[in-house]
Amino acid sequence: MIYLELFWVFFQVGAFSIGGGYAAIPIIQSSVVEDKGWLTMTKFTDLITIAEMTPGPIAINSATFVGNQVAGIGGGLVATAGCILPSAVIVSLLAFLYYRFRSLSFVKDTIALLRPAIVALIASAGIGILVLSLWGDGGFTTDITALNIVSVIIFFASMFFLRKYDLNPIFVIIGSGVLGAVFYLLL
Repeated sequence: MIYLELFWVFFQVGAFSIGGGYAAIPIIQSSVVEDKGWLTMTKFTDLITIAEMTPGPIAINSATFVGNQVAGIGGGLVATAGCILPSAVIVSLLAFLYYRFRSLSFVKDTIALLRPAIVALIASAGIGILVLSLWGDGGFTTDITALNIVSVIIFFASMFFLRKYDLNPIFVIIGSGVLGAVFYLLL
């Protein structure tokens, strides 16, 4: 039964996460943390971190991780298959339709209308992870003492190096991990 649940949850993620992996994060969070309770929010944040660092699409990496956490290797395989199947079918169908009807104004207008929704989904995921990182499980508060100072320093240092020196984000992620490990080992 757990395999069927995993397949169905990630089938929905694969079917309804329009806009890529980052757009899938709120859907995965809602299903895995809030609805099913398979992961805590802290564990979910760890999942996103690991899914971003490992090669491959973030939604598929997330599906594999959650499936493995919930039901072992078989769960990871089932969740991954559930995530991939709708995407494969939908992309194949849309590619066929797009190449056939791409010159129609309706198709161009529909694509233009989807862009703001995708930006909002990505921003929602980013803000959620930022709030969790800076304030912890308690969520956003105006109490300045609730801020995690180490996370604030790492966040602003990362933003500075990304913006000022246009560094490769992979180097910034590695540097942030090293900086975090040093801070937390010393504190």
